[in-house]
Amino acid sequence: MSDFELCTRLTAGDLDALADAYDRHGSYVYGVAVKVTGSRAHAEEITQNVFTALWEQPLSYDPALGSLRGWLVSRAMHESAVRSKVG
Repeated sequence: MSDFELCTRLTAGDLDALADAYDRHGSYVYGVAVKVTGSRAHAEEITQNVFTALWEQPLSYDPALGSLRGWLVSRAMHESAVRSKVG
């Protein structure tokens, strides 16, 4: 299934699509968050926040601009960096 198809399913409110996205990309998101924050607890929270954002605002991801994995990891990096600065 393509990122576009996954996004279409998410936009339609398909909860299985969120599970599919997490299964495909969750370990990458979590790995980046651990690496940046140095904290498994923060990484778990960041991973949850990233996938919650995807579920709540699926149209904020545009498949024409890049891969879903890239978008998710970018969000994780941003949130991780913010978290690291705040403490």
